[in-house]
Amino acid sequence: MQILIIHNYYQHSGGEEQVFQAESELLTAAGHTVWHYTLHNDQIANLSAIATLTKTLWNHQVYQDLRSLIQQKQIQVAHFHNTFPLISPAAYYACQSEGIPVIQTCHNYRLLCPNAMLLRDGQVCEDCVGKLVPLPAIRHQCYRGDRVATAGIATMLVAHRLLQTWSCQVDTYIALTEFARQKLIQGGLPADKVVVKPNFVHPDPGYGDGSGGYALFVGRLSTEKGIDLLLSAWEQLGDKIPLKIVGDGPLGDRVAAAVQSNPSISWVGRKPMEEVLALMQGAAFLVFPSRWYEGLPRTIIESFAVGTPVIAPKLGSMASLITPGETGLHFQPGSVKDLIATVEWAVTHLDVMLQLRQRTRAEFLAKYTAATSYQQLLAVYHPSAAIAVTQEEIKI
Repeated sequence: MQILIIHNYYQHSGGEEQVFQAESELLTAAGHTVWHYTLHNDQIANLSAIATLTKTLWNHQVYQDLRSLIQQKQIQVAHFHNTFPLISPAAYYACQSEGIPVIQTCHNYRLLCPNAMLLRDGQVCEDCVGKLVPLPAIRHQCYRGDRVATAGIATMLVAHRLLQTWSCQVDTYIALTEFARQKLIQGGLPADKVVVKPNFVHPDPGYGDGSGGYALFVGRLSTEKGIDLLLSAWEQLGDKIPLKIVGDGPLGDRVAAAVQSNPSISWVGRKPMEEVLALMQGAAFLVFPSRWYEGLPRTIIESFAVGTPVIAPKLGSMASLITPGETGLHFQPGSVKDLIATVEWAVTHLDVMLQLRQRTRAEFLAKYTAATSYQQLLAVYHPSAAIAVTQEEIKI
C-alpha cells in the first residue's frame, strides 16, 4: 500500500513526533511504501501575523503540493497527525479531490479547544466544547496568553465548522482512548467516524524488577504535567522514598530548587529513551500527576511495557488507562493531600506494588504492542485488507 503520512512539526518536539516516526517505521517494516509530507513551525518566524492566519485558514500551496504528490506517487491513503497551523485543513480537501481516504489522529483536543488541552489556569475547562464560536477562549487568551493568536485559531475552527470540513472532509478520526473518543463526539465530530486506536511501544523493552526502590517522574516540567503537585507532595513526603525526575521544561528552576532543599529528590534532565526505560525498569512505581485530560501518554504505556505500575489522577484518559489494584493507583485530581496519601500507601505496601508488575506488563502485551497497533491501523486504512500478524513478524 502507498501511504502518505502528513505532519506539521511543533517548535518543541514531543509525543506526537514520536508517534509519527514510530508508525512510519512500523508500516515500512510491514512492507508498505510510506511517503511523508511535513512542514515545521519554525517557518512561522519568517511570516507576518496576517500571513500566518491566512495559511492557518487555508494553505493553497499545501493544497497544490499534495494533489501533485498524490498523483505522482499513486497514494492510496493519507494519514494526518497534525495540520496546525501551516498545513491547514486545505490538505484534507486536496486528498478528497484525489479520491483517497483521509485519516486524522487526534493527539489532543484542538478541534474542541483553541489551546488543545481543555485546560485553563491549571484546571480542566470545557467552556468551549460544543460551541460554534469559542468565545471563552478568546476572552481568557487561552492560546499562549495572546488574545489575537487565540482569535486566529478560533477563526479557523469556526470557518471550518461552517464549511463542515470536520464532518465531511475526514473519513476517519483516530482517538487514542475511549475517553477521548467520547469527548470528541461531545464536541461535534460524527460518532460513526471516530474509532479508538492506542499508541504502541516498540521494540519491547522487557520486564523490569523494580529493584531500584525509587519513585519516578518522566515528562515535561510544566504546570499541565503537574510537576508542581509532585514537588509539593515530596516537600511533605521527605525521605520516605527517593524521587527521580527525568525531563526538562519551563519549571526547571523550581525543580532545581526542590533538589537543593530535599536530598531525596534527584533531577537527571533529559535522557535517551534507552536510559529512560532502564530507569522505569528499576522504579517501584511511576508518578504521573497530570492536570489535563491527556491523550494517551507514551510515558504510561512505556511504564506498562516494563511492568512498572503508575500512580495518576482519576482524570480523563488516565481514569480508564490505569486500573487501581492491577496496573497502579489513582488519586484525586489536583489534590496534593491525596497524592501524598496514595504515595504513602504505595511505600508501605511495596510488596503489593511488586505483585502488580506482572498484571501491568500483561496490560501492555494485550493492548500496546506493535503487532496489535499494525492490525488496528490496517483495519482503519483498508478494512478488507486487515490481517493477523504476530509480534515476531514486526521487525523495526
